[in-house]
Amino acid sequence: MKFLIFLGTVRDSTPPTPARLGARVAEAILACLKSRYDKHEIELIDALDYSLDTVFKPHFAYPENKAPDELNNLAAKIESADGFIMVSPEYNHSMSPALANLLNHFGSSLFSYKPSAIATYSAGQWGGMRAAIGMRTYLSELGCLPVSAMIHVPKAQEVFSESGAAQAEVDEDSWFDYFDRTIKQLVWWAEAAREQRAYIDPHHLITDFKTKPSQRNAP
Repeated sequence: MKFLIFLGTVRDSTPPTPARLGARVAEAILACLKSRYDKHEIELIDALDYSLDTVFKPHFAYPENKAPDELNNLAAKIESADGFIMVSPEYNHSMSPALANLLNHFGSSLFSYKPSAIATYSAGQWGGMRAAIGMRTYLSELGCLPVSAMIHVPKAQEVFSESGAAQAEVDEDSWFDYFDRTIKQLVWWAEAAREQRAYIDPHHLITDFKTKPSQRNAP
């Protein structure tokens, strides 16, 4: 199967360290997946790699074949993926605006009927868990329902190095075991959803509205 890890920060540094804190967490999760789930295809999608316009225009708002190549390429990756891991810091008790901005460029039909997992982090003691609660609602509306287990990494600068490897005094296996609870749920649901999508195409079973929002209204 194919999984995308979305790193939802565009900071090039994170106080109190000069390095990006989120990149450490994303790389650690990526290392865990590659070492324990190597039969799957894993790709890191870094919000910092996408130079999105100041004026917001989502991928689906462009005429056919007129969207920027980077949006077309990412849309294709999202559509072909079987599941997602969303990595976010906490801003005012909510998810990263950079992550929301990137995901909002794509219609829910690309994400829907596939599971997601939430991973948050912080330089302090809470590990971004307050942001994670709001992300559950957001991801459910996007159509990629999050699994119940979540990953929270408090004081991430003390846990992982800039490369994503565990700091010298940290037991990496223990952290990978902690990640595993969430990843195992994600993989289980992704396998089940893929089989069911092959059996019944959900986009044919439940069609999207095509002309006007009132198509969603109750009679």
